[in-house]
Amino acid sequence: MSPKPLDYETLNENVKKVAYAVRGELYLRASELQKEGKKIIFTNVGNPHALGQKPLTFPRQVVALCQAPFLLDDPNVGILFPADAIARAKHYLSLTSGGLGAYSDSRGLPGIRKEVAEFIERRDGYPSDPELIYLTDGASKGVMQILNTLIRNEKDGILVPVPQYPLYSAAISLFAARMKGITVRAMVIINPGNPTGQCLSEANLNELLKFCFQENLVLLADEVYQQNIYQDERPFISARKILLDMGPPIGKEVQLVSFHTVSKGYWGECGQRGGYFEMTNIPAKTVDEIYKVASVSLSPNVPGQIFMGLMVNPPKPGDISYLRFVAESKAILESLKRRAHIMTDGFNSCRNVVCNFTEGAMYSFPQIRLPPRAIEAAKSAGKAPDVFYCLKLLEATGISTVPGSGFGQKEGVFHLRTTILPAEEDMPAIMTSFKKFNDEFMEQYEDYRGYSRM
Repeated sequence: MSPKPLDYETLNENVKKVAYAVRGELYLRASELQKEGKKIIFTNVGNPHALGQKPLTFPRQVVALCQAPFLLDDPNVGILFPADAIARAKHYLSLTSGGLGAYSDSRGLPGIRKEVAEFIERRDGYPSDPELIYLTDGASKGVMQILNTLIRNEKDGILVPVPQYPLYSAAISLFAARMKGITVRAMVIINPGNPTGQCLSEANLNELLKFCFQENLVLLADEVYQQNIYQDERPFISARKILLDMGPPIGKEVQLVSFHTVSKGYWGECGQRGGYFEMTNIPAKTVDEIYKVASVSLSPNVPGQIFMGLMVNPPKPGDISYLRFVAESKAILESLKRRAHIMTDGFNSCRNVVCNFTEGAMYSFPQIRLPPRAIEAAKSAGKAPDVFYCLKLLEATGISTVPGSGFGQKEGVFHLRTTILPAEEDMPAIMTSFKKFNDEFMEQYEDYRGYSRM
């Protein structure tokens, strides 16, 4: 009998080639252990609410009223909800054609795109056009949409950063790609960085934009962690601001697409799937084609759009909910900063582990200096050395991480990525557990014949 169209053997080969380390072998093993009754600490993915972060009150109040508009007619609504949340819910409902259950424009509700444009103008000091802003189901959907627009065939390539200063890796990769006959179309930056947690300076961004200008590349700026900054030396600066500051010809010619989301920052609303991308220096005909493709999906989810509107247009001084909103937001960011210090200090206290401070985003990326015997044991087990280490860590402690090989790293150098998201009160115990495991692992495999490179 011939194979059916959806039998594994007949699937699209490109689907089979997809690898996503964040939900890969480690995650699957962690899920198995959890089913067996083991307590698992899922630090493998930036999912704040799953690790105990409480949602901000004001946006949830507004969306609750939008989801159940009959509450607005209840005479007691003013007892349960503050007046500014009620007013905002009425505002967002007025933007829809039939409440949250109705499709919106394929680009998102015009009124919310206007709020996003006003936010961008306040942030960057330059006007933003709502017609060049598309609301999406999380930033990832927007990234996929732009990549599908850019990549024409297997000979097109995208420069993607590995955990190092991106200009050097970009230049090397560009040269290597062109030697192989690949047409490089775009370059990606993630700022603040994932997985390294590092922030790009104004000078860094300036160099990268010049590089894109010289090499005729689109710059894809993943800026979803822009709220997550834990130091003062390198504040977040958008690629768009630096580009427009540069003026012509670079400021008028480099094509830029910037991405943002409600999933990160101090919001952490991953499950709501709210995001946007903004296009700069993109021709009108191309924008029309992107709109056409977006229309195939009919509409981004409307509750996610409202969360985005609330993120870019939060309560203002004098609003009833302002003080509470600021207190909640500040408490989350200050706790994340303390957790970043706890985790960095904890890793650096461990044998054969070195870790840079998490300047931004929500991850630590420690380097693990694996002894040769551990590398040999990993090979015997048919595992990459960092996967071997992370699996042992998971089995011993329940801490689920992501091996550095899932992000790209230098040959012979090994890392893992963990979020800084576990509850602050749990952090000391988690780091004590990690240290105990690591010291025992090193004791088992150390023979002082040499190490993986630092």
